[in-house]
Amino acid sequence: MLNIEQILSRTYLGNSVETWLWALGAAIVLAFVFNFILKRLVRSFARFAEKTESDFDDLVSALVEKTSVVLILLFSIYVATFFLEITQQVSAFRKSAVVICLFVQVGFWGCGFIDYYVSRKLAGIGPGAGASITHIKSLGFFAKVILWVILVILTVDNLGFDPTTIIAGLGVGGIAVALALQNVLGDLIASLSIILDKPFEVGDFIVIDNMSGDVEHIGLKTTRLRSLSGEQLVLSNNDLLQSRVKNYKRMDSRRILFSIGVVYETSYDDLVRIPSLIREIIEAETKARFGRAHFSGYGDFSLNYEIVYFVLSPLYDDYRNVQQNINLKIFKKFFDEGIEFAYPTQKVFLDSTVGGEIGD
Repeated sequence: MLNIEQILSRTYLGNSVETWLWALGAAIVLAFVFNFILKRLVRSFARFAEKTESDFDDLVSALVEKTSVVLILLFSIYVATFFLEITQQVSAFRKSAVVICLFVQVGFWGCGFIDYYVSRKLAGIGPGAGASITHIKSLGFFAKVILWVILVILTVDNLGFDPTTIIAGLGVGGIAVALALQNVLGDLIASLSIILDKPFEVGDFIVIDNMSGDVEHIGLKTTRLRSLSGEQLVLSNNDLLQSRVKNYKRMDSRRILFSIGVVYETSYDDLVRIPSLIREIIEAETKARFGRAHFSGYGDFSLNYEIVYFVLSPLYDDYRNVQQNINLKIFKKFFDEGIEFAYPTQKVFLDSTVGGEIGD
């Protein structure tokens, strides 16, 4: 029967069981110690950051939180392998694993820095700046993509491979991928155009062909609108930019042109007064600006006037309210002044002499 000394002296992969146990114990102890230190640092920095107004300690706290526990475990195993006798191949693998782990952790820290920067920018944006929010979030996303691409290239270079060959291969493969994903890439590029050129922003009311609604979200592939009837409209960014977009939120004012007609029996003095009466009504509205009012011509059954004014608000509700108020006041004013509106009429004249001749 084997005793403990014989078991510990047995050799596996060039190392005794005792050596393996020492390495395992070192890995476990280091993992617990590093994890304990990490948690203490996170709590300490969090408490310290709450007491100060500086942004630097908040950043350090955010980066410490991004330290991966898995990478701490792998680093502990790496340190423990120094207790072992390993071959050159294992040593090279250990070095490669450390390089990969370090660059992955750098990626986590870099993403933490980007997230912190984005969150600070978003915190300084007031309500109603939906497009700026989308802009900042999209830039944060692309910054992370660029960061990971750079880290992958550096990792490949530090592992002893030629990154130019891989980049060239990726370029050929990227063309094939781009052809397969051209619609997705088209929407992605279109989203960047929307973010940078800003033809519309979140909260704007836009009209595209026969569709209209308030912009709720500008994503990397689609833009979502909330229509007046309540349903959500999802539009491809690429198709959206290829359409003619009307942005009503950007209007400074709305021009209203309308006509009215009065009966031919209206007196000359009333015909002269009508433009000034309409002007007084429009100028009394705080959200309206008078344009013009003219006797425009003779109709089949009416004397016609053409009126132009501007509603000094881009809101559709204000436009309708002002228009209604002015229409009602014109009706009341004409009623009070005894001026009759014209409507389609036909007068029939009877000649009494014609009837007399037939009777005779």
